[in-house]
Amino acid sequence: MNSIMQDIKFYDCRVIEGSSTSVILDNGKIEEISRNFTKGAGVRALCGGSWGYTAVEGDIDLKRGVEAASKLAFSMNASTPKEEVELAAISSPDVKDLPEIRIDPRDVAIEEKVDLLKSIEEHAKLAGVHSTKVMYLESEFKVQYRSSEGLECEYELLNVGFAVSAVASENGVYQAGRESRFGYGYELFKKENVLELAGKAGKTAIELLKAKTPKGGEMPVVLDQELAGVFAHEAVGHASEADLVLEGDSILENRIGEQIASPLVTIIDDPTLHEFGYYPFDAEGSESKRTEIIRDGIFNSYLHSRETAAKLGGTPGNCRAQGYSMPVVRMSNTFIDNGDSKFEEMLEEVRDGMYLVGSRGGQVNTGEGIFQFNAEKGYLIRNGELTGLVRDVSLSGKTLEILNHVTHVGNDLKMTAGRCGKAGQLVPVSDGSPHIAISKALVGGA
Repeated sequence: MNSIMQDIKFYDCRVIEGSSTSVILDNGKIEEISRNFTKGAGVRALCGGSWGYTAVEGDIDLKRGVEAASKLAFSMNASTPKEEVELAAISSPDVKDLPEIRIDPRDVAIEEKVDLLKSIEEHAKLAGVHSTKVMYLESEFKVQYRSSEGLECEYELLNVGFAVSAVASENGVYQAGRESRFGYGYELFKKENVLELAGKAGKTAIELLKAKTPKGGEMPVVLDQELAGVFAHEAVGHASEADLVLEGDSILENRIGEQIASPLVTIIDDPTLHEFGYYPFDAEGSESKRTEIIRDGIFNSYLHSRETAAKLGGTPGNCRAQGYSMPVVRMSNTFIDNGDSKFEEMLEEVRDGMYLVGSRGGQVNTGEGIFQFNAEKGYLIRNGELTGLVRDVSLSGKTLEILNHVTHVGNDLKMTAGRCGKAGQLVPVSDGSPHIAISKALVGGA
């Protein structure tokens, strides 16, 4: 083993310990109350151009973990040698300014949490809603990082949140309304009017039953903060992840310094914000930092790990992992920055088009730069005013074309919390935007 360790260029360990609580109410009845505990570590070792990785659960023997990861790296490097990996230099992170918890959810009785969910469910179950589901989630975890370079750092976080969905049906047609909020500390439930949000979910489901499916086609559109945020995250954020760039799977390859969007567009990724994607240092011990992906329409920076930063030039700090999985380049809190337009001005400018609201998922191809997102609902814009509610609408197009067709950026930035999937892992993120107007986009309908 000593001869192997001589060839190991670098190793690091992430130890994660924590617990999570979830409560699920299905149609007002308790479906699940669970509490799970986790303790484990992810260990990486680098030999030449090969990474060895091992996950250790339960009682942690880091020495054995390092040995196992080192053997894997040594073996892979011996059998299929690759170009030697360099890592960008980092210094010890300054762990400060963690989110403040005013009300510790661990001090709140489970009975009180269940009662709150029952109230949320009652407010969602309006006349016409036939099924509801409410979920409460809480997780606490401690992350400790150390590396062969002598880096040692740690932090603790405590997340809480809830989600409510309501389903209405009529003549075999089903429509759903959904609302969710995630953050830090039980004060989230005092800061957000959760009962009002529950009623909004129920109202959306009922209203969508009466809504028509519009005729699709190319038209000017206004996107609300949630859907524009999804566009920023999915179509732009993922394409700016440097590992995808190196794999040849990004339309943003070799474009740094180019004007790729309207001068009104600035897109930022910032893990230092106390949003759901917050972290003080990433899975490699790199201190979190704000990255301007696009500034005034000019493509400015990729998101980096230490390896990609060394290859492409840049600053690391965007390498993340779910639990003790293998770290990969990921976003955190990604958003279109505020402009100075007002929503009413956008409607007047669009005159005849569509206002798209909310998100129900979609898909993006970062290599080809095309996307398709489903909106929760939409409104027709006629003579600069909102008219009929419509459903089953989508937004699709080419990322770079849409970026260049942005004509107005609002001054009402709003963030939405969620989870982002990549490499089989889910991590907490937030994305957001002000309202934005686009002169030409493809809207799907009937």
